[in-house]
Amino acid sequence: MAIGRNLTGALLAVGLFGGSAAGQDKPAITLSDAIERAERVQPRVVQAASAVKTADARVRSAKGAYLPNLSFSSSAGQFYSEGQRVDPSTGQLTTSNSTNASLNGSLSTSIELFDGFRRGAESRSARANRESAVESFEDARFQQELTTTNQFFDALAAVQLVRVREASVRRADEQLKVSIARLRAGAAIRSDSLRSLVTLGNARIQLINAGTQLSTAEANLGRLVGANGPVAAADDSSFYRFGGELDTTALRVEALSRSPQVRTAEATARAAQAAIGVSRSGYWPTLTLNGSNSVNASEQNDYKFLQQRQATLAVSWNVFNRFTREQNIANSRANAENAEASASEARRLVVANLTARLAEFEAAKVRIQITQTSLAAATEDLRVQQERYRLGVATIVDVLTSQEALTQAEVDAVNARFDYLRAKAQIQALIGRKL
Repeated sequence: MAIGRNLTGALLAVGLFGGSAAGQDKPAITLSDAIERAERVQPRVVQAASAVKTADARVRSAKGAYLPNLSFSSSAGQFYSEGQRVDPSTGQLTTSNSTNASLNGSLSTSIELFDGFRRGAESRSARANRESAVESFEDARFQQELTTTNQFFDALAAVQLVRVREASVRRADEQLKVSIARLRAGAAIRSDSLRSLVTLGNARIQLINAGTQLSTAEANLGRLVGANGPVAAADDSSFYRFGGELDTTALRVEALSRSPQVRTAEATARAAQAAIGVSRSGYWPTLTLNGSNSVNASEQNDYKFLQQRQATLAVSWNVFNRFTREQNIANSRANAENAEASASEARRLVVANLTARLAEFEAAKVRIQITQTSLAAATEDLRVQQERYRLGVATIVDVLTSQEALTQAEVDAVNARFDYLRAKAQIQALIGRKL
């Protein structure tokens, strides 16, 4: 009886200090909603979208360079002179010691007739930069989708691992009760109950750790989607519909042609190449047509407006500027070479990453099959060992070993499923489409 009371007290202590705290109610979110919300709030995507808007403005500005500019100005003033002078506003001669009020208005315009092909080069560069910004935005979206998907699956896997640990605690608790009952009946020794108690304590510790991982994963998911607290991942049966074989050769070709990372790097290289033309335009002269029309009136002529028109044709040619043009061209060429090297590296990196992700994908599929077989075998093995222990043929060590094997098989099955889903998400991010 003393042994039973001591074991019961220990069991209560384990339940009191090892149990998981009750979780707070939190909103659940689907994967598609999580991806959509993350795109709206995550700085990387927001910055990429802003870069597209800036690139659009640059394209519009490059087109506007072909149009004339137009400006208007007006002024009013009062002119006083001790001697006879010309009024600077109206150009009229004023008498000595007189004050003259004036009104002025001017409308001016100018247009570049020839700019050394600069505007054409700037237009091409602006369009190339916009294309680069658009591809960068798409890459940011896919990378953010990958990050959000992985975090979503981390939260969902943590939920399933908590359930596995809860089942382990229930099995350990039931086995402890069986051991205590057999001890009281004289069919078992005290060591059986003590071993069962230790196993229960370990199971509860694992449950606490799993609960901590769940809280962390849901807190990180909430941060990604812009929530001020933890967010739960909503499960979906479609996640576990494992597809057939992938055409690896076709995927590699597709990755080189439409991977967001490759397209971004190639667009950046084209933009850098276009910038060389802008630098070369400095060797050419510019031809500008200017025109203006102004009206002036003063108190001296009863505010009668006098018009003045002017038109000029200006040629400017920077013949020598201390090799600044050469320096700009050298810088542009260096940027273009660096961008092309980065594009080549991006293509190689995508192929290498795709090869690795495909290997992980296939390995995860095999592990799913293996873990399912192991799970079924571990379940049956535990049933057999429990029956043998009931009949007095097996020892408590055999039962507890089978319990641990079943728990590990359940954990391995969960990990294999989500390794498959993560590998699939990484392949999708590389090729820029859903599988």
